[in-house]
Amino acid sequence: MSAGDVPALDRTLVRLPKAPVRIVHLGLGAFHRSHEAWYTQHAGDGADWGIAAFTGRRPDAALALAAQDGLFTLVERSGDGDSFEVIGSISEAVDGADVRRLRELVSSPETVMVTLTITEAAYGPDSNGSFDAEAAGFAGDLAVLAGSAATGGKLTTPLGRLVWSLAGRREAAAGPVAVVSCDNLSGNGDVARRAITGLAEAWDPELALWIRASVSFVSTSVDRITPRTTDADIAEVEESCGYRDSSPVVAEPFRNWVLSGSFPKGRPRWEDAGAVVVDDIEPYENRKLWLLNGAHSLLAYAGQLRGHTTVAQALEDPLCRDAVESFWDEAAQHLAGGELRIPEYREALRARFGNGRIAHHLSQIAADGSTKLRMRAVPVLSAERSSGRSGSGSAMMLAAWIDYVAGQKDLQDPLSDAIAEANGADGADRTGILLNLVSEGLGEDPEIVALVTRLCGTFTSDANALASATDTPAHLISGRNS
Repeated sequence: MSAGDVPALDRTLVRLPKAPVRIVHLGLGAFHRSHEAWYTQHAGDGADWGIAAFTGRRPDAALALAAQDGLFTLVERSGDGDSFEVIGSISEAVDGADVRRLRELVSSPETVMVTLTITEAAYGPDSNGSFDAEAAGFAGDLAVLAGSAATGGKLTTPLGRLVWSLAGRREAAAGPVAVVSCDNLSGNGDVARRAITGLAEAWDPELALWIRASVSFVSTSVDRITPRTTDADIAEVEESCGYRDSSPVVAEPFRNWVLSGSFPKGRPRWEDAGAVVVDDIEPYENRKLWLLNGAHSLLAYAGQLRGHTTVAQALEDPLCRDAVESFWDEAAQHLAGGELRIPEYREALRARFGNGRIAHHLSQIAADGSTKLRMRAVPVLSAERSSGRSGSGSAMMLAAWIDYVAGQKDLQDPLSDAIAEANGADGADRTGILLNLVSEGLGEDPEIVALVTRLCGTFTSDANALASATDTPAHLISGRNS
């Protein structure tokens, strides 16, 4: 069959009826499609729950998916091979710049929740976790709202667009709605609440009052490794499935979703697909943020300093692997509760990270480090030092980041300008400035600054350097079972 004879994926080729839109999602990317879209399709009542998904910065993903009626192929990639499934829960794919359509859908009584995968940086918290009206384009959006609120103008941030749309829901008297954050933030529901109500308060205090009364904020812990799709993945889908799909998603077989909060107008039966609903999500958040995401960040910076490009490659490097184990040892001290099954979770992570068929690129994980490390390294470091220990394992993550940013000309980070300015300083002065960018006041502690400064350079050295830095005998590092 010639290339021209291969049919394109759409709903005439694969008979998956469109469900009515009841969920609006901001952040149409690969992770949303491998995670929430998968769970929604596999919910027992999934046929009743359609998603309208909006892109963030660019329209490309929406244009490609719209041409396929929202359908895409999920490729589950294990060590034994690949499996393929067409996902149809996205009923509408929309350019995020189409704020009028967003407002129309958010204002509909049929819409019962808005879900978010907009990245940690998009919530605009300052180093203390408070809402910062001057961050991440919020000041510009507030100017737009003040000057052209009737049309939405050219709102650029996801939360600016959402706040304007919530104003439409209030005007339409469409009733309560749930906002569900699916980003890698501790207490992400509370972070979303502070950001959205803070932005509304700065524009229209009456709207902020309505949001406090009518919008519930749900916290979640999400987990599924989803690397960028490559041209080879697209070609594999065509060869294996017999159709053209411009937008397949590749993911590991493992998936996890823990939710906590209220859904005033209902939700899909995600638990049918394995999701877990709990009263207290914090232990699950910390397990994931520290053990999985923290290790990812450490590998992202240390691995690239060592010349690696993927998580699996970095994990094979004894220096990187043992740094991860040292960090895990520290984090585990502060993850109480047998229901968390920490030893089993660590063992599963070793297997997941070592899946060489999932090309999870370190450069992808490394973005927005100043925001990520605030939640992945700093809490463990603080807890360790409060317990009378050095915190060298978590400090190593900060040191690797400090070394990494020294050599980056086009750094993807919300504080890239401040980081570039800090790079003009030397030694402990530079360390202190950069630590303060991660968490205000962290760089004012001379013991922490000295510790992190001493750890800098570790990943351009050898096992003896790691042993010296972490007070662990070198023969134990080189022989540790991971």
